[in-house]
Amino acid sequence: MIPWLSEALLFPPVAKALSEPNGLLAAGGDLSPQRLLAAYRRGIFPWFSAGEPLLWWSPDPRMVLFPDELKISRSLTKTLRNADYEVRLDTAFGDVIRACARKPREGQSGTWITREMQHAYRELHRLGYAHSVETWVDGKLAGGLYGIAIGQAFYGESMFADARDASKIALAHLCAYLKLRGFGIIDCQMETRHLASLGARPIPRCDFAARLEVLCAHGDAAGPWPATAIDAHFRQRP
Repeated sequence: MIPWLSEALLFPPVAKALSEPNGLLAAGGDLSPQRLLAAYRRGIFPWFSAGEPLLWWSPDPRMVLFPDELKISRSLTKTLRNADYEVRLDTAFGDVIRACARKPREGQSGTWITREMQHAYRELHRLGYAHSVETWVDGKLAGGLYGIAIGQAFYGESMFADARDASKIALAHLCAYLKLRGFGIIDCQMETRHLASLGARPIPRCDFAARLEVLCAHGDAAGPWPATAIDAHFRQRP
């Protein structure tokens, strides 16, 4: 029996999540900022399709990317140094989340980034918790990603690319930016071959939860990230 959440901002212990399918923990509740932040701090995230009950998950193991473990291929290194692009932070959050929702996913007929989810994460963005990293080419948004920052933990939600390597460019700059600010982990949620190719790896859920307890208690207060470009980091590398 899957627990049904009440109005109280309480979740079952993550250890009670079902191993199949993928760490399903609870159902119901809402997508208020308070509930979402309470969930993320405990390593829980919402994932459901339109017309389904709101479902909450905590997989074991947990796929994570440590910012200094990002794998950058030779071709991407060349692109980061020489390509004609610009990286911006938090200048087009709504456009990024809509693009992620529209992007077809292998093995998925629809999107889990429903209108309800988009509204909830735009509210988190307004409050300074949700952020976008955007790759711009010739003045147009070519790719990017969005996620949640709490303390010194970043929870990656989704990415898209309308041009080659545009999402990887955004991820590379995100890792560089997070390292500068002392972030310790990027949550990637569930394991995929694509994430593994970029350097992400699974860790036990108990390890992930212990890291979150420390990381979420430290770091800067919520607020917008500076919108200025951060691409000089890679262009100045030898």
